[in-house]
Amino acid sequence: MKRTNSRIKAMISLYNYDLNKEMLDADYLDEIFHEENIEVDEDFYQEILSGVLSHYEEINRIINLNLHNWTLDRMSIVDRNLIRIGVYEMLYTSTAKNIIINEILNLTHIYSDLEEGEAAKFNNRLLDQIRKSIDG
Repeated sequence: MKRTNSRIKAMISLYNYDLNKEMLDADYLDEIFHEENIEVDEDFYQEILSGVLSHYEEINRIINLNLHNWTLDRMSIVDRNLIRIGVYEMLYTSTAKNIIINEILNLTHIYSDLEEGEAAKFNNRLLDQIRKSIDG
């Protein structure tokens, strides 16, 4: 659960960065998670956040190459940042790709799916296409 919470915290940070081109005050975000008694693997959170930001252009390029009849800027901010996290993890961590995809889809259901699972279906297809392109 700590790793899932780390992804949520990273999603919130990346959402703000995507929207405002600046990072949230780390103390503010830490305080919110602490007040709600949400346990986070801080090392994993930092790895995701710094990894996505360090490879931002490469991750966006990979996403764009795998989008068909759609563009990254047309995706919701939540979805595109969940996908960025998933792509980062597929490229730079040892976590199995099917586990990464499952985690991102679970978060999609919670934070993005407003219309009968359409966001999850879209994200699943996109992440699976990206997985195939990475595996070659």
